[in-house]
Amino acid sequence: MNTLGYAILSVLGRKPCSGYQLATHLEVLWPAKHSQIYPLLTKMEQNGLVVFEHVEQTGKPDKKIFSITEKGEESLGTWITGKTADPILRDEFLIKMYSMWMTDENQAKELIHDRIAKLEHKVALRDQKIAKVETEYSISSKHFGRYVLLNRSNLLDKEEISWCHWVLKIMENTNIIHFLLGIISAGTFNKIMQSISFFNEF
Repeated sequence: MNTLGYAILSVLGRKPCSGYQLATHLEVLWPAKHSQIYPLLTKMEQNGLVVFEHVEQTGKPDKKIFSITEKGEESLGTWITGKTADPILRDEFLIKMYSMWMTDENQAKELIHDRIAKLEHKVALRDQKIAKVETEYSISSKHFGRYVLLNRSNLLDKEEISWCHWVLKIMENTNIIHFLLGIISAGTFNKIMQSISFFNEF
């Protein structure tokens, strides 16, 4: 089973969920699309790792509520004690930052400001979720993992927001330097050198 499968078991280990709820909870663990989640749930159900029950809804299609089985808990427990793979980071924004030299300054700033806005929105939403999560400092609590991971995501996003502002500051400072160099190249450099020579005579 792939990592997404274990992420699903981790969520279901806390409480039974529908497929839609699973996708929401997985955002902080291992983001996945519904097209990835549902086929995997079917395989996991066939392998006895999860079970589901149909819930009838008025005016809506019936939904399935999935729960972890004893076999699923055993599988998750065994996986947790194994070696952890190195993290994989794929972020389109970083590629664009790496290729910043191919665009102009206004577009570059717009890209960074857009990133800041999205990160700030995520942080605000997580703050609401954190406020609703029961604060638990015991590792035996099912709320503990979600609580610390939500806070971790917020800390990382806040750090990236600071980094984005740092990049913008570098761009501003570079503009100042280029402006000063432009003045000097326009003839001021010779006047400065003449002044230095004058004071050196004393």
